Amino acid sequence: MESAAVETTRGPLGLKGHLAGIIDVLGAHYGARPWQSRGRPVDVLIETVLSQNTSDVNSHRAFRALLDRFGSLEGVAAADVTDIEETIRLAGLSRVKSVRIKQILERLRAEHGSLNLEFLLNMDVSAARHYLTSLPGVGPKTASCVLVFSLGVPVFPVDTHVYRVSKRLGLISRNTSLEQAEAELEAMIEPTDRYRTHLHLIEHGRLVCRARKPSCHQCVLAEICPSAFTFDGSEATAYSPRREAQ
Repeated sequence: MESAAVETTRGPLGLKGHLAGIIDVLGAHYGARPWQSRGRPVDVLIETVLSQNTSDVNSHRAFRALLDRFGSLEGVAAADVTDIEETIRLAGLSRVKSVRIKQILERLRAEHGSLNLEFLLNMDVSAARHYLTSLPGVGPKTASCVLVFSLGVPVFPVDTHVYRVSKRLGLISRNTSLEQAEAELEAMIEPTDRYRTHLHLIEHGRLVCRARKPSCHQCVLAEICPSAFTFDGSEATAYSPRREAQ
């Protein structure tokens, strides 16, 4: 059964019109977000693996620590897994992540002779995602992050902020899984709007539509949000996944 939030978006303009309004308002409020590459695909891949279940600040520090200690990801690939674990401890789950990072880098070298993932650009999106998610510890969100943030492929990653805000806005139903959310949101958002909308939803989720005690009185979407001013302070956990999608 669909949520009441989704039902309220089915007015004269329907869900498509509701989404268009959201994109326009967020764009006007947060400004343009021209695409910029965040680095080599393998760099984005490893940093995104590090970001699972931790903050961007901690994952970035852990990634920099790897490069400072081993010189490059090629150096990380040759390092002992216990040394990798020690280096990335501040990112959390270091034992699991160190093994996954080592396995990913070793597999790339074994299969391709290098850590270059540019070959993904020669695949269709489905095949590229399939390859990436075949790597240890890489789920749909991580795969999409590599494609959009490194290679500029117009996909739509769904992290905890995008997931929460999209549910509250009635873009997806409350029982939609993270993987379903990515497929549904990507299908409804035009390719040219996906990158900036992803960033706008994250920023909005961090600054205004927080998991606990969202600031509805400061929200530029309050007039069109079916969930505005409906929170009692305890509801938020129902919208937040227990773990970040990989």
